[in-house]
Amino acid sequence: MGRIDFAIGIGGAAGQGIATPGDILARILVRRGLHLNAYNAYQSIIRGGHIFLILRASVDRVGSMGDKIDALIPLNQDTMNRHLKHLRAGGVCLYDGEKIKPGTPNEGVQMCGLPVRELAGTSKIPNVQNTIALGALLQMLGIEFQLLEDILARQFAKKGDAVITENVGVARAGYDHAAEHFKPFADSLPDTGKRYAFVEGNQVLAMGGAAAGVKFYCAYPMSPATGVLHWMARNARKLGIMVRQVEDEIGVINMAIGAAHTGCRAMCATSGGGFALMTEALGAAAMMEIPVVCIDVQRAGPATGVPTKTEQGDLWQVLGAGQGDYPRVIVAPTSIPDCFNTVTELFNLVEKFQCPGIVLTDLLLSEGRSSVEPSEFNFSPPIDRGEVIGWHGNGNGDTAPPEGGYKRFKITESGVSPRALPGTPGYVHVVATDEHMEDGVLISDEFTHPHKRQAMHEKRMRKMHGVMQLIKSPKLFGPTNAPVTLIGWGSTQGVIREACEKLAGEEGIVANNLQVKWLVPLHADDILSVLSKCQTTIIVENNYSGQFARYLRSETSFVPTGHIRKYDGEPFMPHHIVNGVKQILARTTNVYVPVHEYIV
Repeated sequence: MGRIDFAIGIGGAAGQGIATPGDILARILVRRGLHLNAYNAYQSIIRGGHIFLILRASVDRVGSMGDKIDALIPLNQDTMNRHLKHLRAGGVCLYDGEKIKPGTPNEGVQMCGLPVRELAGTSKIPNVQNTIALGALLQMLGIEFQLLEDILARQFAKKGDAVITENVGVARAGYDHAAEHFKPFADSLPDTGKRYAFVEGNQVLAMGGAAAGVKFYCAYPMSPATGVLHWMARNARKLGIMVRQVEDEIGVINMAIGAAHTGCRAMCATSGGGFALMTEALGAAAMMEIPVVCIDVQRAGPATGVPTKTEQGDLWQVLGAGQGDYPRVIVAPTSIPDCFNTVTELFNLVEKFQCPGIVLTDLLLSEGRSSVEPSEFNFSPPIDRGEVIGWHGNGNGDTAPPEGGYKRFKITESGVSPRALPGTPGYVHVVATDEHMEDGVLISDEFTHPHKRQAMHEKRMRKMHGVMQLIKSPKLFGPTNAPVTLIGWGSTQGVIREACEKLAGEEGIVANNLQVKWLVPLHADDILSVLSKCQTTIIVENNYSGQFARYLRSETSFVPTGHIRKYDGEPFMPHHIVNGVKQILARTTNVYVPVHEYIV
C-alpha cells in the first residue's frame, strides 16, 4: 500500500499565502481516502512573524502533528533555517532556489531548488512559488495532475477562467519540472477509495449545536472561539438560528440565559478572558435553574496572554466560576470529532437537569482540522428536554396547572423541578437570582429562613447525582497491566495514545492511557479504583501548575508518580511525552517540562 504516515510542513510569514496551498493539499489527501490532521502555528499579526502549517496524512486515524516531517516547503529563509533539521531521512525540501539558501540538511534529505522565475514565465500570480511547489510535491508523491487541476478549478472558480488557467499552468510547470529533475518519494501515497469530511474544530462545535436544536447563538469575537460565530452567522438563515454579535461577554451570557429562559436552546462561546466576565451570570443561571451552554476555548494566559496559542489553563477558572456552590456540568472533548457529539449530549443533560453546561476545549482542537467519517456525526440526535411545561414538542403543552398553584422550584428527590416556559397559562411564577422558596418567592429580603435555604440548596445540588448516572466513566485504553499509565484530560488524548505506541515500539516500554472527559461531576471513585491498581502513573497536561493533577488530588487524594507539563503555547508532540516517561522512570525528575523546538 505504500507509506501510511506522511507529514508536510509549509512555513513562511503572514501574508505569504500559506493557507491556500494548505487547503488544496488537504482536499487532495482527503479525496484519496486518507485520514488527516492539520495544525497551524501562527502569530497574532496580519503580516510578518512566523507561520508553520503541518499536514499529516495516514491510512489510519491521525491524532497529533507527529514528530518529524517528510516534505518541507519553506516560503522564506526564516522557515528554511528553523525547520530544515526536522526533515527525516528520505524527506524532500522544495524551495525557491533563486531566493532561499538551502542550508545543511539531515542525511538522506533531497534538496529541490525550484527555478521559480523561469517556471512562472509571464505569470503575475501572487506568491507563485506556492503553486509551483505544490505541483512539484504532488508529482513526487505519485499523485495524478488531473486531481490538482480539478481542485484548482474549484478553488479559483469565483475569479474566472483566466485565473484558473494561469494557476493550472504554473502548477503544471512545477509538476513537469519535478518529473524531469527530482527523485520521487520511495513510496507514493495510496488512494484507499474511502471518503472523509475535513473539518475544523470550531465548525464541529457549531454543527453540534445546530444538530442539538440551538435556535439562539451569541458571542463577542475572541480568538480562538471566533470560528464558532463565523459558522453560525454563515448558516443562520437556512438553519433558522438567531445569531447575535454582542458588545461584550457580560452581555453575551445574559442574552443567552434570557433566550434559554424562554425555552429556546441557547449557546455562546468565548475564551478564558471572556469567560472570566461570564462567571456571575453562570451562577445566576444555576440559581434560576436555566439550562444554557457556554464553550470556553482555552488559549495561553493570563490576561491577553498569547491569543493565538494553546493551553489547558482554565480548568480552575471554570471549576470556580461564580461564588458559592451550584450544579453545573463541565466536559472536555478529547478530539475534533468528539466536539460534535459532546455538544449534543451536553444539551440533553443541562435541559434535563436545568443547570449550566460548560464545554472546555482549547485552540488545538478548535482551530485544528481533522478528517472525520461522516457517519460519526448524527445530525438527528435524540433530544431530551426534560420536564418542560408549555413546550408542545413534548406533547405536554396543554398540561393543566396543579392544584394549589405551580411551584417552579418544587423540592423533589431528583432535585429537578417542573419547568414551565414563560407565558404558559396558569403557570405564573417568579424567577430571580436571590434564594427563594418553592414558588419562587424570595427568602433573602426581610429574613433568611435557614431550613428553607438549606433544603433548596440541597435540592439543586442533588441534580449532580442524576447527571453522574448518565455520563460515561473513563476507561483504560491499552493493556490493562501496563507498567506505565499516562493520565490526561481533554485534547491530549491523541498525542498521548501515539506516545504509547512509540514507547512500546521504540523503547520497549508498555504504557496505557486513562483520558478523562467529564470533569464535573467527576467519577472520582471509578478513577481512583483504576489508578490504585496502576504501577507508574504520569499526568500529562498543557499548563504550568498541573491543574488537573491538583483537581484529581482534591477529589480523590490520588498523587501520581510524575508529571509531564507543557506551557510554551504549543501542543505536545509524541516525543515530548516519550522523553518525559523515560526520565521519570529513570528518576532523574518527577516533573518533566519540554519546549517546542519547531517554533524556537
